[in-house]
Amino acid sequence: MTESDNTEQLLGKKIFFLYPSVVMQNRIVEELAQDEFEVYAVKDEVKLRQVLKKYPDSVVFANISDGMRESAWEDWIKSVMADNRTAGVGIGIIAYGENANLRHKYTELLKIRCGYTVLKSDLSAGVNQLTSILNDINARGRRRYVRVLTDKESDITVSLPLNGTTIKGVIKDISTAGFSCTFAEEPELIRNTHFADIQIRLKTEFLKVQGTFFGTRMQGTEKIYVLLVTQHTPFDVQMKIRKFIRLLLQSRMETESQG
Repeated sequence: MTESDNTEQLLGKKIFFLYPSVVMQNRIVEELAQDEFEVYAVKDEVKLRQVLKKYPDSVVFANISDGMRESAWEDWIKSVMADNRTAGVGIGIIAYGENANLRHKYTELLKIRCGYTVLKSDLSAGVNQLTSILNDINARGRRRYVRVLTDKESDITVSLPLNGTTIKGVIKDISTAGFSCTFAEEPELIRNTHFADIQIRLKTEFLKVQGTFFGTRMQGTEKIYVLLVTQHTPFDVQMKIRKFIRLLLQSRMETESQG
């Protein structure tokens, strides 16, 4: 098993929607992100080719009803599949309206591995089909929650009530399952202590969560505190955390694709 295989199993796959419609972005991408898939929207096939060379275990869902002519779509998909650096990318097709000839070409002749999904006015069936495809290929990996590193961000912080006062820390990474953070002064936290009123700041958004202190780990000379978010945290707050993670990852991917 290669290092790439190990990373994929642990972190899961990056899922790219190439030339998604506005409806796809607002509904499908968002729903999959809320289902803890790492999802991106891309509208530049040339830049995506370069990104896929860095992440060859990714999945691309190509919206062939938009973005390029049909012949260009076919050429692009063939080029991705023929390149040794991107041959491992799973490609799926999304289309508005059934077309037997196109379905046959992509599934039988090109033999794409991630399905041919036809979207209708009710998107529910399409979302369910895409979710099923991603589950079949274990797209989440062993880590069931999408996590984002935030150690280089100064405006992602935590305020923790402790002994009648509030201690403030910097969040190092976060998912809906929990977060790790550092404090300027060492708080004497007791493992399994429950906190019912934790405030986290995600740039311009302030959210209240409930959490339990899990323990610490050392990262170089820095002591990292790990808190698990409990299921008592309101669902709408969890949704906001997932959306924040998706948008931050999207922004970073767009920056990365410029390189």
